[in-house]
Amino acid sequence: MAEKTITLIPGDGIGPEIVAEAVRVLDAVADKYGHKFSYKKILMGGCSIDAYGVPLTDEAIATAKSSDAVLLGAVGGKVGNSRWYDVAPNLRPEAGLLKIRKSLGLFANVRPAYLYPELADACPLKQSHSGDSFDLVIMRELTGGLYFGERHTEVVNGLRTATDTLVYNEEEIRRIAVRAFEVAERRRKKVTSVDKANVLDSSRLWRAVVHEVAKDYPDVEEEDMLVDNCAMQLVHDPGQFDVILTENMFGDILSDEASMITGSIGMLPSASLCASKLGLYEPSHGSAPDIAGLGVANPLATILSAAMLLRYSFDMDAEADDVEEAVKKVLKDGIRTPDICREGDKKVSTSGMGDAVIAAL
Repeated sequence: MAEKTITLIPGDGIGPEIVAEAVRVLDAVADKYGHKFSYKKILMGGCSIDAYGVPLTDEAIATAKSSDAVLLGAVGGKVGNSRWYDVAPNLRPEAGLLKIRKSLGLFANVRPAYLYPELADACPLKQSHSGDSFDLVIMRELTGGLYFGERHTEVVNGLRTATDTLVYNEEEIRRIAVRAFEVAERRRKKVTSVDKANVLDSSRLWRAVVHEVAKDYPDVEEEDMLVDNCAMQLVHDPGQFDVILTENMFGDILSDEASMITGSIGMLPSASLCASKLGLYEPSHGSAPDIAGLGVANPLATILSAAMLLRYSFDMDAEADDVEEAVKKVLKDGIRTPDICREGDKKVSTSGMGDAVIAAL
């Protein structure tokens, strides 16, 4: 029997509703496999601003650090229509996300993009391009590169001039590359490293270090691809990819593109990992304040994020597989929340979807 502690961050909007369903699924997994999961709850985002005046307290960070994994719902509200945004940027709800990522050292963002055959009609690509399904993961470096380099704006020769600095050192590249190859070993054993090595020195270093890491994983195929070609290939033939490894800005753009071609961002989980087994798991969608409290939010992305938690933080591959297969069965049975419901489907509430996944387990 494994005993694990999970820090819960329900957050704002629909966050508490979808986290509650993921916890019910985790408890069902624990009962089935003989584990014991205990939970600590902390505030982050607008609810933390209301309670403490800041989006994330140091005490909350300490609680997260002391746990085995962190499960997050969503943070934020309506921008421009909330007291949470009439403050400095570092005090807004989303600043809590940046703070917890930095505090926990979360340098690797893992975002799957999976097209369920039952939801293929929602895919904007022609079937000749997408097939009946595709299954890929984007590994994005999360704490370096252009977003974290030195930046400034100044007047040069009478012209306003902005400078952003893209910096990577070899260790930053190596640690995300190792993570990508580890993930690929659990999947179809292929890594596509995406860069702009025909132009950028940072990309040439990126490519060199990835090649060094690849030598330690002889069973994993590695290929290099320029980022502009990768963007085209994602819409031409997404099925060719298994694990896409890339730097921060390229990953930001490509992961959103990959999310779009699945046709339903509300179905997509994500994980942010550090050097240890501790990770933060969250759905890719936002807090959807317009539907908060109505019982219609889709909890599947959060439930699938909980499956990633089981896999990457707890090394419970069989349990993670079980949750993912349960979600597939629910969709195959035509059970849908309103956001993905079509004529002839069985429409259920947020908790109804949780019930269905637990029953499928």
